[in-house]
Amino acid sequence: MLAFYPPISSALTTLPTPPWFRTLLMDNGVAFTLDITVMDVTTCEPFSNAMVELWSANATGFYGDFLRGAYTTAWNGIAEFQTIFPGYASDGANHMNIAVHQTSDISSPIIHTGELFFTDPWTNIIAMSTPYNENTNARIMDAQDPDYVMANSNGSNAIISVLSIQDDWPTGIIGTITVGVDPSNVAV
Repeated sequence: MLAFYPPISSALTTLPTPPWFRTLLMDNGVAFTLDITVMDVTTCEPFSNAMVELWSANATGFYGDFLRGAYTTAWNGIAEFQTIFPGYASDGANHMNIAVHQTSDISSPIIHTGELFFTDPWTNIIAMSTPYNENTNARIMDAQDPDYVMANSNGSNAIISVLSIQDDWPTGIIGTITVGVDPSNVAV
């Protein structure tokens, strides 16, 4: 059985018409390629043709209309985004926000809203580099964030697996995560 983590709705806001692109390199920071695999938990099959929205804070922890985008999952359930590693915001542990729509139409119902988290060690390492070291937000560690605790309970794993592209980073990093959705679970 494929487990999925509970939806998180606190303070998550999608844009009525998000940008239709998957390259979100509009701000300074460490280049980050993220592959999100969306799986149907009722069939344990890849969930293709679903619109995935992704948004995050910039390197100094500020949210704006940048670092936001949407892309449709391919036949294998994967939506790939080119962005930057987010800086930590004041609203919780370091994370990216996600919304998954029932179809590739951005106006289709949202079937999952949540947060995708990073381990504290990765955030610590990247926070030492420029411009991340200019972040003035109070840092909330993973274990101190109730959303992180809830999203990673009961066998669920909302932590992005991160690897450095090269030993000579910060050339960039790559990340992967699988998000399980129930296509009939329409958000209210």
